[in-house]
Parts: sequence; C-alpha cells; structure tokens
Amino acid sequence: MLAALGLFLTGCATGGTGARDEGPAGSEAVAKAPTTPTASPSPTKAAKRVDAVKLVKDDPEVSASVKSALKPCVADEYPVDVSYGELTGGPADDIVVNVMTCGDAVGIGSYVYREKKGRYENVFRTEEPPVYAEIDRGDLVVTQQLYKRGDPVSYPSSEEVITYGWSATRFTEKSRTHNDYSNAVGATATPAPAAN
Repeated sequence: MLAALGLFLTGCATGGTGARDEGPAGSEAVAKAPTTPTASPSPTKAAKRVDAVKLVKDDPEVSASVKSALKPCVADEYPVDVSYGELTGGPADDIVVNVMTCGDAVGIGSYVYREKKGRYENVFRTEEPPVYAEIDRGDLVVTQQLYKRGDPVSYPSSEEVITYGWSATRFTEKSRTHNDYSNAVGATATPAPAAN
C-alpha cells in the first residue's frame, strides 16, 4: 500500500503541465507590475486611400467588358473590394482591387496598382472569372474557381490558388495549389414518391 502511494506521488510530480499544477497566480503580482507606457509602432508607409472605381475605369489595361460591368449595385455602392498593403516594396502601399458582379459576387477581374511618381500604375491583372486576389504576408494570392458543365455558381468543382511574389519589375509565380471539391456537398436529393 505504501509503495503504491509512493508511486502515485512520484507520478504526479513528473511531467506536469507547468503553471496549471501550481494553481492560479496571485493577484498581488499582477497589481504590482510596473506600468510603463509602450510606444506604438510608427507606420512605415502612409495608407493613402484612392477611388478604386475611378482607378479601374481610367485604366487602359482593364478590358472594356469589365469596365461596362462595373456599375453600382445599389445607389452609389459599387461591387469592388479594395485592399492596401505591401507587395512590391514601393514608396506607398500597393492596392489590390477585385471587381465583382452584383447578383452573385463572382469576381470578374483582379488588379494590382503600384504607386510611381505620384500616380498608380497597373502591375498585375487577371480577368478570367471567377477570380479573387488578396495580400497574404507580402505575397499576392490569386484564387480562381473552376467549374465543370452543370456546376451551380455556389459549388465549383475545384480551384487553383496561385501565389505570386514581386521580382524587381513584375510578379512571378512562386507556387500553385489545386483543390478538388466534393460533388456531394450542396447536392440535394430528390425525394422518393410516396407509396400508395
């Protein structure tokens, strides 16, 4: 019996879970913590906001079909998503603009604009719907959904996810991932007729 108790105590003393074994910390230690102000990090680049709709409409690189589809959905609300961030190492934040359809929010064009001498220039575009671009840890990630014949808009068969990195004057492909989706998801079974 004594040996079993010794084994039990030894087992509890080894391989513990750290602070959890010791119980909650006393509130005294927290109350006496020094309160020194911390400096907030200063932004390295100014996040200058732009009129993304005007940027796309004035861009000669954007196709006429995307420009004609770029109309307000409600009042003066346009179907565009805009992201600002570091992609090309330029003097200002780069701008990623996704143009979508109003009804089902399908991406019809994705563009990257880089500031140069006070103006924004188009340094990337893709107009193969449905497409969507975003900034991920300094890389440009473009997702393109792929449909087989008969797929509903809400359930594509697969997607390509392409990651691009900036290389001096242009984006180059770094990696590509292909994802196949299950055909069972979103499928609705036709109910069997009731037996008489």
